[in-house]
Amino acid sequence: MSPTGSGKTYLGLRLAHEALARGRRAVFVADRKTLIEQTSSTADGYGLSAHGVMMADHPRNDPDMPFQIASAQTLARRRFPDADLIIIDEAHTQLAAWTEHIPNCRAKVVGLSATPFSKGLGKLFTNLVNATTMHELTQSGVLVPMRVYSCTTADMAGAATAGGEWTDVAAQERGMAIVGDVVAEWAKFGEGRKTIVFGSTIAHCEELCKQFNEAGVMAALFTSNTTADERKGLLNEYRKPDSSLRVLISVEALAKGFDVPDVGCVVDCRPLRKSLSTAIQMWGRGLRSSPETGKRDCILLDHSGNIIRFAKDFEEIYFNGLSSLDMGEKLDADIRKEPPEKEIVACPSCGYKPMMRRCMACGFEAKVQALVEHEPGQMREVVIGKTKIANDGRHLYQQICTYTRAHGNPETAKGRAAHLYKNIMNEWPNSYSYESTPNTDIAPKTLSKIKSIYIAKAKAFKAQREAA
Repeated sequence: MSPTGSGKTYLGLRLAHEALARGRRAVFVADRKTLIEQTSSTADGYGLSAHGVMMADHPRNDPDMPFQIASAQTLARRRFPDADLIIIDEAHTQLAAWTEHIPNCRAKVVGLSATPFSKGLGKLFTNLVNATTMHELTQSGVLVPMRVYSCTTADMAGAATAGGEWTDVAAQERGMAIVGDVVAEWAKFGEGRKTIVFGSTIAHCEELCKQFNEAGVMAALFTSNTTADERKGLLNEYRKPDSSLRVLISVEALAKGFDVPDVGCVVDCRPLRKSLSTAIQMWGRGLRSSPETGKRDCILLDHSGNIIRFAKDFEEIYFNGLSSLDMGEKLDADIRKEPPEKEIVACPSCGYKPMMRRCMACGFEAKVQALVEHEPGQMREVVIGKTKIANDGRHLYQQICTYTRAHGNPETAKGRAAHLYKNIMNEWPNSYSYESTPNTDIAPKTLSKIKSIYIAKAKAFKAQREAA
């Protein structure tokens, strides 16, 4: 497992290189013509130009080469070449061409995937290796940070489902109602950026494309209906840094293996309830770095609500990857309920939304309050009226620090936290360190008390001015 944009193709080619250097034979399997050509070109750049390509009518067909780059569709019709090492790109797709071959072959088999979530991978592979994480790659500059705008969202309340996921027809119907908002909000937040838009169906994509073009933005469809020659022409134009083609629109054809590093905006108009892997693949299309074009971040315009539905699980994947193949399978099987209507929590350090426990923009982490404290003199509950607002003084101070970090001047936050604590507890928080105190959830009564303190101070200040 390695994130979108991390260079899984290079990882696979390095493995092939190691095998070839030892006099062994290697096969790299990909499942679409676009990916075959992309892998062959990357192999040439890596120095592995001595390879054959197993794909119908391909000019580089040479079965005697010890290194083959093979189309899964071609392998389904032909005999699998003998190999010591087989590398499977996009292994989560589990195409019969290789799933039926590898259990009984003599080769070592390595699967590559950003999202190894599909059912049954644990029966095909014996181990999961997290090569790196999205967080590590973002910190090192290989990926860029994602800036999220929660935009006008399709109302999916009561929409028809099948197998726990919204039906394509239902998603299309609800999505059509906000097509105008998609174009308008792209003009506000994403204009000028090379963009990929994901729709629910081909008909939905066609309407999106029509409205972008009518707004004077050059957009094109890239779907299963797009012919091979049309795809090649579109990609050649879209890859140009100064291309006049600014927007490509797709259902799924662009979600996997598509590599144009200077894409700076992803528009998600495809609401999902279960498939976190699809969401991650879509968002990842814009996260590759492109220093030569000055790209610093990627804007995600979320018209689907997916960033909120999947926030908790996506945050875990972003920082830690997966702990097992079974974990990925479960993540794509769980149905996410619609989040309640409430304010989206922002990171108190940098303001990124949405934040669960750890910020995907700056890495700030909210610590969980310990269940048991063992500091003498600090174990008294904090009560306002008859309502308990904190387990003890430390817990109250955590809430106050959380509030002051998110409100007002950061340079005065420490002092304001001390005075708020003194106002409530009638003593200074001398035994606590502001810098090492973690954030925590703020109890409603604590928040109300803090606001009442500030209101009282404002009234007192106003009265003093009037008296003067």
